[in-house]
Amino acid sequence: MSAEPLSGSARPYRLRLGGLPRAAADAVPPSGLVLLAILSVQLGAGLAKNLFAELPPAAVVFLRIGTGAVMILAVARPRVRGMSRRDLAVGVAFGVSLGLMNLSFYESLARLPIGIAVAIEFLGPLTLAVLSSRRRLDLLWVALAAAGVALLAPWGQAAAASWAGIGFAALAGAFWAGYIVFSAATGARFPGTSGLSFAMVVSVIVVSPIGIASGGAGLLRPEILLLGAGVGLLSSVIPYSLELEALRRMPKRVFGILMSLEPAVAALVGLFVLGEVLDAREWAAIGCVVVASIGATRSGG
Repeated sequence: MSAEPLSGSARPYRLRLGGLPRAAADAVPPSGLVLLAILSVQLGAGLAKNLFAELPPAAVVFLRIGTGAVMILAVARPRVRGMSRRDLAVGVAFGVSLGLMNLSFYESLARLPIGIAVAIEFLGPLTLAVLSSRRRLDLLWVALAAAGVALLAPWGQAAAASWAGIGFAALAGAFWAGYIVFSAATGARFPGTSGLSFAMVVSVIVVSPIGIASGGAGLLRPEILLLGAGVGLLSSVIPYSLELEALRRMPKRVFGILMSLEPAVAALVGLFVLGEVLDAREWAAIGCVVVASIGATRSGG
């Protein structure tokens, strides 16, 4: 998954699971840390896509979320004693949106180049950022992003897989927007990082039936388990640690602008790691989404 936000406030939960040596982190400028985090996330997505030759996307999602949950539970246990039903319902909604976001995104990865999937998914947090602003200028960013998606659509082509991929990527974007909303609400209701660990348990419960059923005995192969752990490490643990360190040393708006480069980085990872060659129209479409994301982040604060 990208699966990641336009601004620092969109991902309030970050754990230093293993972390970075302080001296090494201080030697890298915060902008470099953000770019390394983006690269790590997209390399994790690329590794996950390579796993699709061995396992269905839902099974890979189960491995990613399962290993991530184990790592988080090792340092942060859910604390639900004394929580109201409303609080628990918010935490459940957070976990459900997290699980379905990853399921939808990985299904889109199975049908689309990674750069295109990430660009379309970005419409979720972009739309949320625009809706939270009342500036008329933001309508321009919506139009620009919509033009980018229109360029990506396989008009007049018999490309059912592409249309399905676009649908899954758009659905992932919608769940991403829900993830951002429920993440903030959960952070306000749960103490410390217990809300995140609670949501991770919920997300594992959500994805495990389809993940286990589709993966079957293949999930028990040691090499597959190792690769799945690698996906979780690259997609979650490393980037979260890098972003936490970057946010400590830079304004959130600057962080959000840098994060807007994620679709372009995803396209480059697709090109050099997966051999996914995009044409000029597709690069132009990704450029539209990147510019729209930067514009919405700058104007929305």
